[in-house]
Amino acid sequence: MQFFLYEIVARIVAIYLCVNCSRQLWYGLVERKIAYFNDDFLDGLLIDWSKLILHRDAAPVRYWITIGLQVNFLVGCLFVAIFGWWQPNT
Repeated sequence: MQFFLYEIVARIVAIYLCVNCSRQLWYGLVERKIAYFNDDFLDGLLIDWSKLILHRDAAPVRYWITIGLQVNFLVGCLFVAIFGWWQPNT
C-alpha cells in the first residue's frame, strides 16, 4: 500500500510541477523576462518579490541560465510523471 501511495502522490506532484514549470517557461520566453528563485530566507522577507525579474536584454546570461534550469526541472518532472518514483527494495 505504501508503494502505491508513493507512486500516485509522486506522479500527481510531478504533473502539477510540470504544468507550472512549462507555463513559467512559456511566459518567460514570450515576454522576454522571467522571475528567478532567491534561496536566501532573509532576502525573501526583506525584498519585494516583484523586483526579482530578469529581463533578456538587461541580463542575458542570467536569463538563459534561469531558462536552462527551468528546462532541466521540466524534464525531471516529466520523467517522474511518466515513469513514477522508484523505491529500492530493502
